[in-house]
Amino acid sequence: MTSLQQETKAEKRNYTWQLLTIFIGFIIFGLSENIKGPAIPRMQLQFHLDEGQLGTLLSLNSLGYLLACSFTGLLVRKFGMKVVTVLTFVIMFLSGVLVWLSYSYTWLIGSNFVLYIGNGMLEIGLAILGARIFTKNTGTMMNLSHFFYGISSVVAPLLATGLMSISLFGYDVDWRMMYLIVLALSLIPIVPALLSRFPGDDIKAEDRKSFKTLMRDKSLWLLIAILTFGVVSELSVGGWLVNFLEKSYGWTTIAASSMLSSFFIGFSLARLFLGPIIDRVGFTVSIIGVSMIAAISTFIATLGGENYAIFFAIAGFGVAPIYPTVMAFISKRYPNDSDVVIGFVATVMGLGSVIGNYLIGIIIKGVKNAYGADTSLALTRGLQAGYLFIGVCALLCSLLAVVMYRYLKKRNELI
Repeated sequence: MTSLQQETKAEKRNYTWQLLTIFIGFIIFGLSENIKGPAIPRMQLQFHLDEGQLGTLLSLNSLGYLLACSFTGLLVRKFGMKVVTVLTFVIMFLSGVLVWLSYSYTWLIGSNFVLYIGNGMLEIGLAILGARIFTKNTGTMMNLSHFFYGISSVVAPLLATGLMSISLFGYDVDWRMMYLIVLALSLIPIVPALLSRFPGDDIKAEDRKSFKTLMRDKSLWLLIAILTFGVVSELSVGGWLVNFLEKSYGWTTIAASSMLSSFFIGFSLARLFLGPIIDRVGFTVSIIGVSMIAAISTFIATLGGENYAIFFAIAGFGVAPIYPTVMAFISKRYPNDSDVVIGFVATVMGLGSVIGNYLIGIIIKGVKNAYGADTSLALTRGLQAGYLFIGVCALLCSLLAVVMYRYLKKRNELI
């Protein structure tokens, strides 16, 4: 075997380890974020938590997540991709141990705060890693990576419920043990991470743009707005769809949950199959198209009535590619600064999505009061208005992508 062949074989092996790190990492990310659904009622019952205390717990989770988004890119730049990747998976595992030891509300808050710092570091770290590795077929590989997040998000509640219904070594698995078991899986991707060589850590300071220069880039702020509205239209569905179908159409919990599952199936299929099309059509044009599909589908489903409810699932096919396609865009437009850009974009986007979800609640309450507050019609109209706002967010995502397209085309910088 020649030295060139040996070098090629080593590169292929390294790429395999890199892919395993990213794909397993996204599986862990999806599991860790979505096992809380079945666990929260049990936490609430055990610690006698009222709605305010539960809200505090979830709010501090979001704070930990946003905090991690703000500093992960800087850690990568200072200590390197491998160190931060391994550290992130270790933090995820340790958070599982801390949850397992949670026998008070205060300890529960602290352990969840650590968990969501790990989640934030994991999301940003995987995004930076993908931006550095996927230099070819970027749209395809970014969407494929996030497909693993979508699949594990579907599996997570089922896994959590299943674990909490069994016994191990004569002990019933409670929500604490369930967290420990699931988060112990974070140790698995440490192996391929240690065996990988990650590119990008050797970029010289003079090859990077200053933070001030990046902030003057109009396309960066357009990107933040596009991603914020896109993520609001994506994440809001999990919180509002079942509620909407149950209270507006009188669906059973099983039927409404099945529609939510259909949304995530469409969501996962889009990330699995649309990547090659996105690479061929272009990132900006693709965002225009998929977000418009999401907006139109949401409007039809909300205004068309129960017979058009299937369009809620079709909307999932539209919103799914937005986030990974924006990450692919960043990797191409800011190849030497993707670590800082992704961290900054994710932090501002996170704040924007919190505000967006708050506005949905305000809209529902306001319209409900306008129709008489306590009637079933008032509730239906309020929920419709809230869900229409989700569609408006998808529409604004598409329109802002049009602005981005014109801006980049005028400068001959289309990606």
